[in-house]
Amino acid sequence: MGKLIVVGIGPGNYENMTIKADRALRLCDVIIGYHVYVDLVRERYPDKEFLTTPMTQEMERCRMALDLAKQGKTVAMVCSGDSGIYGMAALIYELRGECSAPGIEVIPGLTAACSGAALLGAPLTHDFAVVSLSDRLTAWEKIEKRLEAAAAADLSIVLYNPASHGRPDHLRRACDILLRHLPEDRLCGVTRNIGREGENKRMLSLGELRSEKVDMFCTVFIGNDMTREIAQKMVTPRGYRDV
Repeated sequence: MGKLIVVGIGPGNYENMTIKADRALRLCDVIIGYHVYVDLVRERYPDKEFLTTPMTQEMERCRMALDLAKQGKTVAMVCSGDSGIYGMAALIYELRGECSAPGIEVIPGLTAACSGAALLGAPLTHDFAVVSLSDRLTAWEKIEKRLEAAAAADLSIVLYNPASHGRPDHLRRACDILLRHLPEDRLCGVTRNIGREGENKRMLSLGELRSEKVDMFCTVFIGNDMTREIAQKMVTPRGYRDV
């Protein structure tokens, strides 16, 4: 019996991949994943067999990986960012169910909340919430409740999947919810293509964020009441005394 390793590859560049993730990809027989993520590692591991599926075919992708592992292969399922944070690890466990085979190993990776925060400065030094604006698997009504709760608690907030071709106005709708509790001048940041070609970042107010153009390659940060700009960086103080 083979093994299935769910590998978080971080933002996609080798420098931000863990040593453990690199080792797993070197030792596996097959690398499988969404084609965008597979393409990020294909050049570095040219001797591997590569298999991909399009977006929205996550279950087919996971079943394929499990079947290959049952056939005796060591299979690496690659996930952008972390393997468990909006990654494939949970679905792999669900589909395998109560069986003990094939063996599963989960290797964490650098999620966009961490890598994007470092690009902007230090906006997540205190408590924060992460919310995906994709309503493909979560009802928008539930997303609204989570945004309301995070804003009411004055948490710093990270928004994944802020917009796509099918839902171009979700960031605007999210900002309208946040503005019920937060001021228009609340400091925010947007990162795009973290660790990849075309990487960029910008800071703006919550009021400006409402009309900002974003896509699936963006990660959005909303500061808390203490977040401020220091030397052109977005910084949320931890609250140390006498600073």
